[in-house]
Amino acid sequence: MHLKKLTFTLLGAALLAASLSVSATTQSGNAQGSAETVQFHQAQFPIEGQYIVVLRDHVASLAHERHSRQPAVASIATSMAREHGFKVDRTFNHVLRGFTVKADGRMLRAMMQDQRIAFIEQDGIVTVSQTTQPNATWGLDRVDQRDLPLDGNYIYDTTAAGVYTYIVDTGVRPNHVDFGNRVLSGFTSINDGRGSNDCNGHGTHVAGTVAGSTWGVAKGAFIVPVRVLGCDGGGTNAGVIAGMDWIAANHVKPAVANMSLGGGASTATDNAVTNMRNAGVTVVVAAGNENQNACNVSPARAASAVTVGSTTSNDARSNFSNWGSCVDIFAPGSSIRSAWHTSNTATNTISGTSMAAPHVAGIAALFLANNPNATPAQVESAIYNNGSTGKLSGLNGSPNLLAYSRFGSGGSDPDPEPEVIELDNGVPVGNLSGSQGSERFFTIDVPDGATDLVIQMSGGSGDADLYVRRGNPPTQSTYDCRPYLNGNNETCTFASPQAGTWHVMIHGWTAYSGVNLVASFEEPVSVNELQNGQPVSGLSGAQGSEQFFTMEVPSNVSELVFQMSGGSGDADLYVRRGAPPTTSSYDCRPYLNGNNETCTFSDPQAGTWHVMIRGYTAYSNVTLVGSYQEGPTAPCTNCTQYSGNLTGNGNAQVQPDGTWYQAAAGTHRGWLQGPSNANFDLELYRWNGSRWQRVARAATADSNEFIQHNGTSGFYYWRVVSASGSGAYDLWLQTP
Repeated sequence: MHLKKLTFTLLGAALLAASLSVSATTQSGNAQGSAETVQFHQAQFPIEGQYIVVLRDHVASLAHERHSRQPAVASIATSMAREHGFKVDRTFNHVLRGFTVKADGRMLRAMMQDQRIAFIEQDGIVTVSQTTQPNATWGLDRVDQRDLPLDGNYIYDTTAAGVYTYIVDTGVRPNHVDFGNRVLSGFTSINDGRGSNDCNGHGTHVAGTVAGSTWGVAKGAFIVPVRVLGCDGGGTNAGVIAGMDWIAANHVKPAVANMSLGGGASTATDNAVTNMRNAGVTVVVAAGNENQNACNVSPARAASAVTVGSTTSNDARSNFSNWGSCVDIFAPGSSIRSAWHTSNTATNTISGTSMAAPHVAGIAALFLANNPNATPAQVESAIYNNGSTGKLSGLNGSPNLLAYSRFGSGGSDPDPEPEVIELDNGVPVGNLSGSQGSERFFTIDVPDGATDLVIQMSGGSGDADLYVRRGNPPTQSTYDCRPYLNGNNETCTFASPQAGTWHVMIHGWTAYSGVNLVASFEEPVSVNELQNGQPVSGLSGAQGSEQFFTMEVPSNVSELVFQMSGGSGDADLYVRRGAPPTTSSYDCRPYLNGNNETCTFSDPQAGTWHVMIRGYTAYSNVTLVGSYQEGPTAPCTNCTQYSGNLTGNGNAQVQPDGTWYQAAAGTHRGWLQGPSNANFDLELYRWNGSRWQRVARAATADSNEFIQHNGTSGFYYWRVVSASGSGAYDLWLQTP
């Protein structure tokens, strides 16, 4: 099923926009002089009833404006919501003074009279900038040489280790072999439970071109996924702005952001790009694939971004690439091979300005590796001044400038020393040295259940400082531990470290040499894996002893039970999801006399459940069993499952996932399975050009319903309604 937002302006929205006053004559909130125009910007591909509200500069302060006396954006948004009755979805505090709302016509007309607002923009659709073609990649081969023919080599003088690349896209597959351990924790504005993991492929492909060890320009750079597009490659302007807002607040320098996406013209998006750049992030964007003027689309038209068009292996503009004065530079974009999301070794060959932009983002990372304090303006100037001129054809008013990756470097492929060193448990790394202000980076992977992590720096001369952080490389301002002592003898200790990658930085307070670094931890105790319904017998232990078990619980489980029984003595049962339980941290602990104890969980979360048996006294011959009951099985093949929960008579939910979908002419089928003690009904609606019309309904006396409807092409959604009762349900859909 292809879920899509509506890609045309509904008549009601158009009439509403036309009815809005172009100049406010009254004002809400604090007066600021005479009335000013509140502008209304229509989206090319609008989302009905959803708007981006941007405040005037004097009304609210951005997070970085520390000396401002104005209230924060969130405070103003809350106040306006009370006044006008709309719902605030999210606020922007770093790249815009604004927020997103859901509002009807009455609320919108009231906002148009509010003098605190600079403009209101319809939220619109944003998609990946991609087309697909066969053949192998050649892009790396092209960007490191001035002229054709290609020589079959890619020459570089740095891997850009220590540079942070922010991939604003569909997410990234973090465990792909092309990324090593360089994918860091990121951000998502997509609420589907996948976090920043890629379920489309586009973001993984882009990340591979920016920083993949095989397919990438900057082969050692860190990759930070910023997921703003869903599994279908679509998203909203509001979601993209939320991603930029997060980058502006959380980025680590030197930093470059790649945005291989686009939609209709959006002032809010363009302003957010400018403010992200003002925060110190170089911004590279795709020109778009509509073979039109790039000045018609955002973020390609943003003057503060490096806008990249696509070329072929013959140095011609790709026939899909946007063009014009808003394009700043071109790069290879036709038939580019890179990493893919379907497995940890997968690759794919696709085309688009989405593939061109990451070549330039990678080149920006190369420049930042050797110039880490460069401003975005300096990075942009270096890229433009270093580009190859006069090589391209078919430009249609675009600059004749092709990206070039070698900033005066040259001759042979270097073999640089790795700049991120992986530490082994208890194995010291010696004779470390560095200049004043230098930074050296290390990582160590700590397994689940490990204890007493100790990271120790010692010996040598000079003065180095130790920084430690879990999940991301530390900086001088962000860390989990920094002893900050004179000399080189510093230690960071974590009694119960979280599992994952721990990052270490040694910073030269002064020049230093001969320093040793060692990281060590206590290996986790052995853990036995429980299988569904299979008892483990003959368990024994001394007073105070602890035995650990795990059980993998799938999704769609209705009940989970852990039962301890039999034997002699007194053992206690502890259960916890996600981490081993302790005597003070658990989800269930019956704490009864003897060995007969049970923990039961209704509708348990999927994942790893941990069990501990602890000897209150010595015990022997105890049996432990974990079991679960799986939920309903799919009544169909090649269908998609959705779940929800209704909370009383008349309560209803829209599926799929609260929105609608576009379908060709054909058969729509829906299977509903609800609770046995309730009566749920199923309905199907279609947009008839002016309103949503119910076209099918199934309403038996129970909660199990089926609809089969032969419909014309158009826009549809399903509705699950409680005639009586409450509870969880599952819905399977097949659409044309």
